[in-house]
Amino acid sequence: MSEVFDEKNMRQVLDAYIPDGETLLAGIHAVSKETNVTGIFGKCVRTESGLVPDENGGVIALNKKKYAMYDVYVGITQTFLVIAECERNSYYYEFDDAPEVNGADIQEITSEIHFTDMGTCFPLTDIKRCEVKKGWMGSVKCFLTMKNGTYFKLMFPKLGGLGGGMPHYTEYREKIIEVLGRSNA
Repeated sequence: MSEVFDEKNMRQVLDAYIPDGETLLAGIHAVSKETNVTGIFGKCVRTESGLVPDENGGVIALNKKKYAMYDVYVGITQTFLVIAECERNSYYYEFDDAPEVNGADIQEITSEIHFTDMGTCFPLTDIKRCEVKKGWMGSVKCFLTMKNGTYFKLMFPKLGGLGGGMPHYTEYREKIIEVLGRSNA
């Protein structure tokens, strides 16, 4: 568990999801209290572990949920928000192989994408709403909603763990709160 509160480990985990050309500006340990990732994907087929591109494939709607607390890293780049689990977790998945898409944004799959990697990286411009409230013992509660309906209930602790493994935690936490708060402007 102590490696969860290690800045080097956090950077390695977040770097795996950061798009090319982007740089991590700030990253912290947080707690996800609820996760609900929604996506509609086109020209693909579903496998046991993910989606693969297929010219003759159809449209698949995915809902990835978790209603339990678990550790995540939250990071921001110049134009992206990244939320990645600190340790592998299980999620509840719902699929619809014939969704009604009425004007929905359909993401075309160009390479295989694993279910575990879905819902980790979002353009900052896709944030629809971010509610930030003071929590217990100096923590900050963050309810983040994306334009496609994806949402996260997050808690940013006051400190980044004991032992000094995250020396920039307070500075990075404030920067992330500031950037996320701009989505309400």
